[in-house]
Amino acid sequence: AMNRVQLLGRVGQDPIMRQVEGRNPVTIFSLATNEMWRTGDSDVTQGGEIWHPTSLFLCNLGDISQKTTWHRISVFRPGLRDVTYQYVKKGARLYVEGKIDYGEYTDKNNVRRQATTIIA
Repeated sequence: AMNRVQLLGRVGQDPIMRQVEGRNPVTIFSLATNEMWRTGDSDVTQGGEIWHPTSLFLCNLGDISQKTTWHRISVFRPGLRDVTYQYVKKGARLYVEGKIDYGEYTDKNNVRRQATTIIA
């Protein structure tokens, strides 16, 4: 079995470091990834443009659509955790590799919630 994810996006806010009593500290930040495509009568593309192989121009095939997905990133490894906290800043373009973790927690209103986190 394999649990691996690779993301390339922009940091949403400066990382914060948290420590729960009796546990190791963790650096947490959000990362936004964008998916863009053009829609048209003849084609749907990933990335926003289509290259026409027989000529030297880009085809405009319709309206541009975009979807932004926000990912919660947690860094536990001591060396990487500290470097991430010190040097990663809001707006930076960042490549993240890790695993997906699905968890549950109870919020301050005592409502049970689900959370998806990337463990880098």
